Amino acid sequence: MTKNSYDAEAIEVLSGLDPVRKRPGMYTDTSNPNHLIQEVLDNSVDEALSGYCSNIKITLQKDGSIKVTDNGRGMPVDIHPEHKVSGVELILCKLHAGAKFSGDDYNFSGGLHGVGVSVVNALSENLEVRVKRDSKEHQIIFSNGDKVSELKEIGEVGLRNTGTSITFKPNPDYFENIEIQVKALKHLLKAKAVLCPGLTIEFSNEKKSNDKEKWYFEDGLKSYLVESAEGSELVLEESITCSKQGDVQELEFAINWSQRPPKNKLDETYVNLIPTVQGGSHLNGFKSGLLDSIKEFCDYRNLLPKGLKINADDVINNAIFIVSSKLQNPQFAGQTKERLDSKDHMTFVSNTTKDTFSIWLNTHTEEGEKIAELAIISAQTRAKVSNIVERKKTFKGPALPGKLSDCNSQDLNETEIFLVEGDSAGGSAKQARERSFQAIMPLRGKILNTWDLESSEIIKSQEIKNLSTAIGVLPGNSDISSLRYGKICILADADSDGLHIATLLCALFLRHYKSLVQEGRIYISMPPLYRIDCGKDVLYALDDAQREEIVSSFKGKKGKPKINIQRFKGLGEMNPSQLRETVMDPATRQLVQLSISSSDNANSMMDLLLSKKNASARKEWLEKKGSLAKI
Repeated sequence: MTKNSYDAEAIEVLSGLDPVRKRPGMYTDTSNPNHLIQEVLDNSVDEALSGYCSNIKITLQKDGSIKVTDNGRGMPVDIHPEHKVSGVELILCKLHAGAKFSGDDYNFSGGLHGVGVSVVNALSENLEVRVKRDSKEHQIIFSNGDKVSELKEIGEVGLRNTGTSITFKPNPDYFENIEIQVKALKHLLKAKAVLCPGLTIEFSNEKKSNDKEKWYFEDGLKSYLVESAEGSELVLEESITCSKQGDVQELEFAINWSQRPPKNKLDETYVNLIPTVQGGSHLNGFKSGLLDSIKEFCDYRNLLPKGLKINADDVINNAIFIVSSKLQNPQFAGQTKERLDSKDHMTFVSNTTKDTFSIWLNTHTEEGEKIAELAIISAQTRAKVSNIVERKKTFKGPALPGKLSDCNSQDLNETEIFLVEGDSAGGSAKQARERSFQAIMPLRGKILNTWDLESSEIIKSQEIKNLSTAIGVLPGNSDISSLRYGKICILADADSDGLHIATLLCALFLRHYKSLVQEGRIYISMPPLYRIDCGKDVLYALDDAQREEIVSSFKGKKGKPKINIQRFKGLGEMNPSQLRETVMDPATRQLVQLSISSSDNANSMMDLLLSKKNASARKEWLEKKGSLAKI
């Protein structure tokens, strides 16, 4: 029951690593442990960025553990004046504990939230830290985030022999695949060395005796670009490079173009040496600067055909580039730091890129015209195929439904449409979505029961007609080449009415869009029915059983914390942040794929549930076995 009064007694401070163990997907990539290695590596790289570290070693050990060693200053081992524990224990055991918030100890750093290495500790079966500093070597050991051995001195070292060594073994309970993706790891290590000139990074795989590599670059970006573009016919003999330092931010980039879209397209972006695979404000600023420069160049030299407009994608369509930003207090979209959201930095990058590229274009006019020609060809090709895009969007006539909030991308590998129950929930979903790849289509109540109907009949329903127009495929059509979204997600309330709507939509797709089901394009979102608060600890439950399980786990906590339970009447009652976290964010949501196989009795079950011809059999089944049905 929800507590009516709200007083100071209800306020608790969340401590320890339980939040990480309960919701690991909020803190790291749980597909494999590579991101854990990156978190530890980033701490060492931050030391290198500040000039205190010149060598980092990464070892994949035979027992499945990973060892990361650097020759930086070494984690603090003295006692923290407020928390009364050693610095190293505080860093490993407390979320949001670190030396990078103020910027006093690190000018530019990747570890910003004081979360990364404590997440590694929480999700590791065992973790050992060895610190060399002040002529002594110290050791502390943890297991599943809990300290099992106090910090102690284990030897003496030379005064200049400093650094930190962290050895950890990821707990397989938290990962879909416990194997390290070695190829991806090596790519990351090489990129780190490229972006931090003078840093040596060594890799060793003890499972394969000959699997050892070392990377060191004095002048990294340009050589890295050329090496990555091997096999591509580059337009420029000398890549365009830039290195600009501001008071609190820096930008470095290298770019070249290929005569044809490169086979191995290099389009990497980094912030404080952290790879931002989803780009963000630095990438947007880079593209904006390139576009402004090339448009001015084309206008001045009358290169653009009349009526043709080029965009940023036309400019970088054949480009290979690497962008490295450094800034104080960068704002990332989440703990995994895959996208930068620092708006001010976008202006810095855009202006710097435009200035650099404009000067280059006006001093290399012949090569500049070649780049402009590639952009013009891309724009002309885009214009020619616009009728195909229009066909995908409109079925050769009807406009997209007015209630559809479309996404920007047209890549089926990332696009998603959510079929949402009601305008209220649709409004929240629009605020919660990621506009770049998620579209929202509100539906009005329960759709037509289409199980017994022909495809030619159901298209007469306005709701089904709108839905068909939105997804780009007509009912009964086995040709799905005009499909507009890679994932079609049914998002209805978690109550019985919502389940009824979800069932009707599943029936629609099973009967009239079987090709989409067979291709694995249809998903059912699993919104929570309850929110359970215990102090600052918040969990969601899909049903009554999960609610009771969570409540029981909370009751076992020390101090008998107060538990508040909120039952959602519908999706419209959830605020956008709750909706984003529970059903829309790919890192934390639950999606169930609608699938069928030859051994399924799906058709007979749907006949029983929905066919008008089976009303008597349905009534008999409900009377005898209705209570056994599982949601």
